[in-house]
Amino acid sequence: MQPTDIRNPNYFHKVVDCQWACPAHTQVPEYIRLISAGRYSDAFMVNWKSNVFPGILGRTCDRPCEPACRRGRVEEANAAKPEPVAICRLKRVTADYKDDAEIKKEIQKNKKVSSNGRKIACVGAGPASLTVARDLAPLGYEVTVFDQDPRAGGMIWSQIPRFRLPLEVIDEEVNYILDLGVSFVQRKIESMKALMAEGYDAIFVGSGAPRGRDLDVPGRKEGAKNIHIGIDWLSSVSFGHTSRIGKRVIVLGGGNTAMDCCRTSRRLGGEDVKVIVRSGFDEMKASPWEKEDAQHEGIPILNFLVPKEFIIRSGRLGAMAFEKVRAVYDDKGRRTLVRTGEPDQFFECDDVLVAVGQENAFPWIERDIGIEFDESGMPRVDKVTMQSTLPKVFFGGDSAFGPKNIIWAVAHGHDAAISIDKLCQGEDVRERPGPMVNLMSQKMGINEWSYDNDVSLEARYKVPWRDKKVTLKDIKVEVEMGFDAKAAFAEAQRCLNCDVQTVFTPRLCIECDACVDICPMDCITFTANGDEQDLRARLNAPAQNRAQDLYIADGLKTGRIMAKDEDVCLHCGLCAERCPTGAWDMQKFLLDMTHAGPGCRKAPPERKAA
Repeated sequence: MQPTDIRNPNYFHKVVDCQWACPAHTQVPEYIRLISAGRYSDAFMVNWKSNVFPGILGRTCDRPCEPACRRGRVEEANAAKPEPVAICRLKRVTADYKDDAEIKKEIQKNKKVSSNGRKIACVGAGPASLTVARDLAPLGYEVTVFDQDPRAGGMIWSQIPRFRLPLEVIDEEVNYILDLGVSFVQRKIESMKALMAEGYDAIFVGSGAPRGRDLDVPGRKEGAKNIHIGIDWLSSVSFGHTSRIGKRVIVLGGGNTAMDCCRTSRRLGGEDVKVIVRSGFDEMKASPWEKEDAQHEGIPILNFLVPKEFIIRSGRLGAMAFEKVRAVYDDKGRRTLVRTGEPDQFFECDDVLVAVGQENAFPWIERDIGIEFDESGMPRVDKVTMQSTLPKVFFGGDSAFGPKNIIWAVAHGHDAAISIDKLCQGEDVRERPGPMVNLMSQKMGINEWSYDNDVSLEARYKVPWRDKKVTLKDIKVEVEMGFDAKAAFAEAQRCLNCDVQTVFTPRLCIECDACVDICPMDCITFTANGDEQDLRARLNAPAQNRAQDLYIADGLKTGRIMAKDEDVCLHCGLCAERCPTGAWDMQKFLLDMTHAGPGCRKAPPERKAA
């Protein structure tokens, strides 16, 4: 194998699994260390720079970082249920314990001072548009965000229930952006042609996936009064237009929207609420914790039942019929649902909430202006630049690639803002800036480091919930209470500091094998070189996870190589502490993604002296 080029930013970035998995590439270990030090405001700003909505995402994020967390892998052999660090809920800690005045002061440093003369329109006031506005307004762009609703936030406030996300948290973090000099206008955009005629230099479409899929089975039309589309019903609840529901409620669908619908129903008078899904429990799209929360509130989830008929009695909805199915997989792992032959199952109901998926709707975008759509009605969008086939129009969030999570919308917003800035500066939008990278030794003494390298043996701490007797009576009472400062510190200590890298200098190594002897995970091996498959099998602990690279260093006096398995390294620093020559060092790797602004533009050519 060839020696590892640790100068390539992607190498150590990939080793920091949580940051690599986060669409916005948040510096996760960095803000967790700041929490450990009680520096909550600094930790908040680390989050605000990358993911924009720390308090909102700390309650609602889909957590792609947590399945990637190394903690779950290294605990696997020693824990009954290995658990990652509670990264998402620690993000909320930064918002709960920050100094509000200090944060406002820091954010106001970014406020637009003067206009650069460029006008940008954002359609929809959701997280993607707000991220575009947050990135562009400080650069002097005049950003106007349009939305048909009376307040900014998009689906964050209209579809996520208050018992999961309080309104004051939304308003606070949305206002941080609007206060940068962003204009919010309540207006429904009904024509892209008309909007383009208003002279904007670029238009960003972040209107989400506003249409819920319906269910076309017998009885749908006759029972329409008591059959509701899930996302529309949730919006109606948020607006205060809906305040009650029947006692017997069926929720159809297995995603997070279905979980919000069933839990909301329990708070609006539903006594017998059940979720019915056509797939298996493990195949449901809802996040595991969302399913757990619903079951905690006494809501059963029934699987492998396909809706067959809405049953109408005396002119109104009375029950539903379902067909029992099972999953059959072919040799390529593709699933087919087949009938079991069992009798149909019937469930009484007063109301049904249909949450079987969402889709985009763009009736307001004319089809003769240069924006191409695919066969499913989605715009053709470049996945790197977020640019449509009409160069000055960009898409992001759910409106670009279909329903995902808030953190993906934020990432799209950052990418689109870079493209819009480069477009307005007359540059090629496909030339993307590289990240800013720092690699700094953490050495403070012969065997001391500037970070706490003791590995906590604690199991994952659970966020406390309020009593169901309280939360089920009031839809505005938040269920999760968040970590207190003591629990936050203890959970933060579980982080393995994966951004503090083990950096090896071959010319200093005397091949004494002291690092090999002391490594608790058998990560390090000095051996003859070979191809990757052979080498992985010959390490002291065979490296079976090919998704994680091997750290290879040559130039040793014996002709051997040093091979280190990054997969299960604890970043404990014992190798560096034990090394008598300083061949190993612990160096903090900070990767800071470049956002819109001078850092993403070409440097102007140097002027030659006359």
